[in-house]
Amino acid sequence: MSDALKHECGIALVRLLKPLEYYKEKYGTAFYGIQKMYLMMEKQHNRGQDGAGFASIKLDVEPGQRYISRVRSNHAQPIQDVFKQINERISEELKAQPEIGDDINKIKSEIPYVGELFLGHVRYGTFGKNSIESVHPFLRQSNWMHRNLILAGNFNMTNVKELFENLVELGQHPKEMADTVTVMEKIGHFLDKEVMQLYQDCKAEGYSKREASPVIAERLDIAKILARSAKNLDGGYAMAGLLGHGDAFVFRDPAGIRPAYFYQDDEVVVVASERPVIQTVFNVPFESVQEIDPGNALIIKKNGKVSMNQILEPTVKKACSFERIYFSRGSDAEIYQERKNLGKLILPAVLNAIDSDTDNTVFSYIPNTAETSFYGLVEAAQDFLNQRKNNYILENRNTLTAETLQELLAVKIRTEKVAIKDAKLRTFITEDSSRDDLVAHVYDVTYGVIKPEDNLVIIDDSIVRGTTLKMSIIKMMDRLKPKRIVIVSSAPQIRYPDCYGIDMAKLEGLVAFRAALTLLKERNLYHIVDEVYAKCKAQENFADKDVVNYVTAIYDQFTPEEISDKIAEMLSSPEINAEVKIIFQKVEDLHIACPKNLGDWYFTGDYPTPGGNRVVNRAFMNFYEGKDARAY
Repeated sequence: MSDALKHECGIALVRLLKPLEYYKEKYGTAFYGIQKMYLMMEKQHNRGQDGAGFASIKLDVEPGQRYISRVRSNHAQPIQDVFKQINERISEELKAQPEIGDDINKIKSEIPYVGELFLGHVRYGTFGKNSIESVHPFLRQSNWMHRNLILAGNFNMTNVKELFENLVELGQHPKEMADTVTVMEKIGHFLDKEVMQLYQDCKAEGYSKREASPVIAERLDIAKILARSAKNLDGGYAMAGLLGHGDAFVFRDPAGIRPAYFYQDDEVVVVASERPVIQTVFNVPFESVQEIDPGNALIIKKNGKVSMNQILEPTVKKACSFERIYFSRGSDAEIYQERKNLGKLILPAVLNAIDSDTDNTVFSYIPNTAETSFYGLVEAAQDFLNQRKNNYILENRNTLTAETLQELLAVKIRTEKVAIKDAKLRTFITEDSSRDDLVAHVYDVTYGVIKPEDNLVIIDDSIVRGTTLKMSIIKMMDRLKPKRIVIVSSAPQIRYPDCYGIDMAKLEGLVAFRAALTLLKERNLYHIVDEVYAKCKAQENFADKDVVNYVTAIYDQFTPEEISDKIAEMLSSPEINAEVKIIFQKVEDLHIACPKNLGDWYFTGDYPTPGGNRVVNRAFMNFYEGKDARAY
């Protein structure tokens, strides 16, 4: 992506359903679960490289034995660092106790991280916090096995302040106002209440304190705890939790904003943020991997029973479309086809921009993640060219010669790799003029493939801020001396901030917003900005459910094409010789390409939760008031 975005996060959960001896005998190792976790996390490194964490639980250990292990890292390569630490610790124990050998019981009791239940997490820090304390999984400890809670998630909550205040009303004293902490403490509160109630029930039934412990584990109602905990949550989330005695859950928000997939057989239960990760690591077909239903939790009891329980009433499904456009691995069968369709559907707009002159047009892409949509664009362009050939042949069939036919069939869509990112360059100098010069050289260009009469069409995943386009890509492409540069975004115009996990919190950072403001000024309509501010301010103390997104009025005066043309003007500069055009995907075509992921609030302002409207209005007020602050 020409403007790098950050995004939270990726989760991986593995529950072994057989005794460890089974995996040793079948797969040759007692460390089967750890190895699978490494692969699951490594194959989700695209979802987060600021930090990684791993936690494990051993089932049915004797009192006094450590049964929970956790390791986290915020190093430059956190996944590798986490498993380096695990490997070194295991190697130390095996070296110190060579007599353990192949004794699975001793390996389990003596060596950390060896267990039956595992949770992993990779993260991007959307708030810029990258201390080790911000790295998942989080751990809430207790001497009562059932009250130990390990939590990791891919989520952002829009109402952290409200959740924090709820905890204070419950008598708690949270250590910080962060969504992960508040969610964990809220689940922990209702977990504590449920355990204590079950203990009282057991006591009334005549169980001793020690006898009550396994009964509590059996009777613990995870769905009930989650339902009480989730009552006021507003956001996008896929959160995974482990309880000390061995229960586990993965809970998804009612709109299905954040993704979660699972696979189950008689050996394992597996959950990940991405379907192809499970397919690859466990070598299972596409249809064997299922999606956790929105508003539901996949619950795995200590005894191995697996169930899907509705926790909250599902709303209209608004799964994040950015997952399909950019973030998720393109090796997913559905996502691959969807990205190709994004390229195909935008061809008519491209043809209009190049006056249908495919003979004098070179197609390319930036960055590598746009390659799949590029294939779709080129396939559609080839179909267009073939149709043109067919029409010519039919119209001239009586006079067509072999030589003319050969010349006609030789015409092809021209594709080239015109830009190569120089990974070695880092824009480390903060002084503006020096940094701008470095940004301009992040990409190298391929000389000699563009003619002066050529159009150069470059497809990108999306255009967010436009900074790299203006400072680097357009300037570099102009060095090839094309007649026209057409930048194509496979995503629609990004007009509104996100508050569910993607780092787009400020309106003024979005080039579409800046373009709309410029148009308002040019057409003497800037009073609309004041009116929108007044309406947003009037709702400042409304309950979220009553808040309306008034920021949409900023864009209502203009067609998408007018905003696109203004963006092209803003991102060009006097020294650019080529004509510059910018094309964005239509929202309607996005929905055709990605029919299962209709979450489009970035483009339309149609937020899937009430908190979204509050966030966008707050972002606008911050802009208007000149506050450099996040809206949530």
